[in-house]
Amino acid sequence: MAVPALTPRNAPARSLPLREARTRLSQLVAMAELTDSVTVVTRDGDPRPVAAIVPAAAARTVAEARADAARLAEVTAGWSRRLDAAAAAERAPARRRAAGGDHGARRGLGRAGSALSAG
Repeated sequence: MAVPALTPRNAPARSLPLREARTRLSQLVAMAELTDSVTVVTRDGDPRPVAAIVPAAAARTVAEARADAARLAEVTAGWSRRLDAAAAAERAPARRRAAGGDHGARRGLGRAGSALSAG
């Protein structure tokens, strides 16, 4: 009657017109619950789907996947901003050294640098 929800996507779901689905709703819900089947509901006389009767576990999985994707996007955006800020902070001292000439490099040597320059 209907196609299991966990079957490959290439298997078509059972399609019923709204009038028949209304008449057999209890049966379709029981089938979805017991066999993980999906039933697509169409308007009477129109083949385009307007709703589906799916197992609750499948519906929760989709909702959880959307929530997980939203959380992942937030976390990724936060890390992206942090990495950009760290890269900018790292580039700033390098620009100051380049603008100040070679003084920053000599200052870092301390006494060993002065001994080298005297020798």
